Amino acid sequence: MLEDRPRLALLSGPTPIERLARLERILAGDTARPLFVKRDDVMGVGGGGNKLRKLEFLIADAQAQGCDTFVTTGGRQSNHARLSAAASARAGLACELVLADMVDRDDESYRRNGNVLLDGLFGARLHHVSGDTDTLAFARARAEQLRAEGRKAYVVGAGGSSPIGCLGYAACAHEILAQEAALGLRFERIVIPNGSAGTHAGLAAGFAAAGDDPRRVQSYTVLAPLAQAQAATRDLARETLKLLDPEAALADDDIVVLGGQRGEGYGIPTAAMLEAVRLVARAEGLLLDPVYGGKAFAGLIAAIRSAEASGPSLFVMTGGVPGLFAYEPAFRDEDRSPRQAVSASRDAASQ
Repeated sequence: MLEDRPRLALLSGPTPIERLARLERILAGDTARPLFVKRDDVMGVGGGGNKLRKLEFLIADAQAQGCDTFVTTGGRQSNHARLSAAASARAGLACELVLADMVDRDDESYRRNGNVLLDGLFGARLHHVSGDTDTLAFARARAEQLRAEGRKAYVVGAGGSSPIGCLGYAACAHEILAQEAALGLRFERIVIPNGSAGTHAGLAAGFAAAGDDPRRVQSYTVLAPLAQAQAATRDLARETLKLLDPEAALADDDIVVLGGQRGEGYGIPTAAMLEAVRLVARAEGLLLDPVYGGKAFAGLIAAIRSAEASGPSLFVMTGGVPGLFAYEPAFRDEDRSPRQAVSASRDAASQ
């Protein structure tokens, strides 16, 4: 049960749910259906974002095991890495980040700005490795080096998406249920991005454990190909549910992962993402990140425009705003395609 798990308070309370009335009208006019966002981007520690929910349980587990160092992995512009550094600082733990070059970018904005800048400000030690490196194996080898020095490291993989980390979004499922009751409505769909699968897995497990329908949670894969993302999310959701209720079960079709928004690959801008980020910024004054939330919201926009989304929808804003500064080349010139903008920045950096 959640109440029995050690948990470090990194949130000041439930994150708010807000209605996007102006964007509703822009997207669907007189046929607009209620559209809401859950502001998991406004958490206080480290610039906010969904990974803090996972880190409440992961950092607490590290402390319970007597660890003095938190070691984790991700891409160069990983939101999870940035928040791991911030949460470790808050908890008094050393932090080491193994960051792989997963995106074909070498311009100054991507290498030094955004999350990378903040990783250093929060005091983390950074290990930059090539994109084909087994980052989890590297992290575990680094933990052995630390052990030889008399230290004790806690190691978790990309996104903090272990079953323990996923408990953060199982708790969020209960939070959403309480907010629905207070609002007097029920969301037809709860839309999120799917990278390391932990946010979806946690929400699905949380709803299942509460006797609610996990199929309401619909994610858009932004990292893995669709079939791989579906399988990973199902497996992780089932492992998380075991921690909540060993007698409960999830069927294969309880996990709804959607394609169509990944584009050419992880971290590569798409035209739909750029439109979604600009539209939400200009209609509501809110910021989506370019790697996760921007692509998932693009999927929700398409569903609304096609009338596929017929009832109230909730989009979980998972944060990642620092990534916008690393993707400045993609937003620089609206007349260029996303690929052209990134290619131009690479060419300029090489001259």
